[in-house]
Amino acid sequence: MNQIVQTERTRLRRLHERGSYHRATINAILDAGMLCHVGYVIDGSPYVTPTNYWREGERIFWHGSSASRMLRQQSAGTPVCLTVSHLDGLVLARSGFHHSVNYRAVMIFGRAEPISDPAAKTTHLKAFVDGLFPGRWDELRPMTEPELKATTILCMPIDEASAKVRTGPPIDDEEEYALPVWAGVLPLETHTGKPIPDPHLREGIAPPAYLDGFKLG
Repeated sequence: MNQIVQTERTRLRRLHERGSYHRATINAILDAGMLCHVGYVIDGSPYVTPTNYWREGERIFWHGSSASRMLRQQSAGTPVCLTVSHLDGLVLARSGFHHSVNYRAVMIFGRAEPISDPAAKTTHLKAFVDGLFPGRWDELRPMTEPELKATTILCMPIDEASAKVRTGPPIDDEEEYALPVWAGVLPLETHTGKPIPDPHLREGIAPPAYLDGFKLG
């Protein structure tokens, strides 16, 4: 399905022209990052936890320690709201009121499902690692049974979701365009630096080629 059906939770109340329910738009925003924020409630108190995520098809995955209170609560079926956002630019207008930012964001609602089978866990962790660094999983030593047991993987269908995107220059009131004030966009980008080797790295091991083309955002 190319279009995700709107729900009362995903329907945009303001600036609906910036919204999108197209799966391709939502997937592109998700695939451009690896850090999400998961909102949930424990004993009546709200929490929002940052964590790494990845997408496989029409499902989103995240993982962490099996001892995590957050993951235990989410594994039990508590409703969650997962958000991903990218800040693309600062928009300087001719008035303070019309200053803005260019951004891409996705919000997903649902209930998390734990992955319990060790083989399935390994498959999904491989997808996460290789999605960032193609081929790296096969370079690593295999995960041990205790390591898999200590790792919780959750997933959720991307069925109740929406995207919101702002692009372009400032939008001022018509009479303000003649003001002698600079206006425009200051682009923001995520860049990787030069790889820093582990102090314990054996001599003669060069950085892998997949680090050269690594990019997020």
